[in-house]
Amino acid sequence: MSSRKRHNHRNLKIWQLGTEIMKDVYDLTAVFPKREDYRLTSQLTSCAVSMPSNIAEGSARTDKAFSTFLDYSLGSSFELGTQLIAAHHAKYISEEQFEKINNKNNEFQRMTIGFMGKL
Repeated sequence: MSSRKRHNHRNLKIWQLGTEIMKDVYDLTAVFPKREDYRLTSQLTSCAVSMPSNIAEGSARTDKAFSTFLDYSLGSSFELGTQLIAAHHAKYISEEQFEKINNKNNEFQRMTIGFMGKL
């Protein structure tokens, strides 16, 4: 039986940044109008939670399977970017808030793509 390399997700910078983005999204959406609870708020928090969650789940699998979970995480990150544009357009977040989290999200994407290339 061959041994498989496991990654400790808590030590991965992409997981750490993903959880930071997740926390930022929860803070941002806490002040959204109540009418958005089952629309934009739900969508934003869902994909923000999905980003580090998929990294955590995939880290316990083979590198090939891990790559698939990283791809899911990356997809959630791109989805988050679109929803942030919607939140900014609706004036739920300021330009400064948008830029701050969007920059983190872009960095997450670069780091994740780079990490996937190393698997």
